[in-house]
Amino acid sequence: MQMITGMWVTQSIYVAASLGIADLLQGGVRSVDELAQASGAQAPHLYRVLRALASVGIFTEVAPGQFGLTAIAEYLRSDVPGSLRALSRTVSDTWQWNCWGDILNIVKTGQPAMQRLYQVQDTFTYLTQNPESGAIFDDAMTGWAKTIHTAVIDAYDFSGVQTLVDIAGGHGMLLASILAANPMLRGILFDLPNVVAGAGPLLEQAQVLNRCQIQGGSFFAAIPTGGDAYLMSHILHDWGDADCVRILQNIRQAIAEQGRLLIVEMVIPPGDTPHFGKFLDVDMMAIFSGGRERTAAEYQELFQAAGFQLNRIIPTAAPVSVIEGVCA
Repeated sequence: MQMITGMWVTQSIYVAASLGIADLLQGGVRSVDELAQASGAQAPHLYRVLRALASVGIFTEVAPGQFGLTAIAEYLRSDVPGSLRALSRTVSDTWQWNCWGDILNIVKTGQPAMQRLYQVQDTFTYLTQNPESGAIFDDAMTGWAKTIHTAVIDAYDFSGVQTLVDIAGGHGMLLASILAANPMLRGILFDLPNVVAGAGPLLEQAQVLNRCQIQGGSFFAAIPTGGDAYLMSHILHDWGDADCVRILQNIRQAIAEQGRLLIVEMVIPPGDTPHFGKFLDVDMMAIFSGGRERTAAEYQELFQAAGFQLNRIIPTAAPVSVIEGVCA
């Protein structure tokens, strides 16, 4: 029953996240009337949502109509490490919700939902055309990067790398963390020009801007040269096999013969083994045209098609692995 009605909880969390309820409660217990006035909601309706969430441990009703934070609800605050507020907002944003509503049609026809529902070539085109949804999505991806960067740094030894090129690295959250942990390392941050235009403040705040070049461009066109290791984190799972091979071939043209390819992704285990990536894979099918999570064998096939050899897969404390490739 709980699995079947799981969307009730998901959408209720979305309401609380969108209204910023956890932020309003960071100072202590408040009445539902105060919360409704501060968030622009109707008190009777907000009460019913918060009461339901409190019943599953998200918020607590300490007295009739009086709500406070719980340990779980803390993650819905926007100002805490590991915040999940943006993730909740993007997962339940109208476009994602509509794509999941189309999942049966996707399974029956194999046709991507975004193209049918929104008449766009791909999800990123939609997010560019709808900047509010795009900003929420970007915030969620930045938050996700924060949750995995420590795990990646702890798992992979970057000491032998001189220059690390982060492909499609956004504002440089992961690269900045790696550079901060490896003082002798230099970096090149590469992403679309409009994306890397906002990277300076983050890199400067991390005190690594003096060791990082910023370059704009498309990985479908050309990849910066000069690196002895090339990193991509949660990029290949957005694309189908043909596009992935094209991206990897461009890296192969740029990388030195002794260079290393580092792919940070979930690796799907075989059989019935539980893994977050198995449902994330269905999410990729729902919201991306060709996007998918992959097995080790599938990554090996991509690498070989682009001129790489899969060298090893390094697990991390997060549900992601570092997939290391070398030139074939």
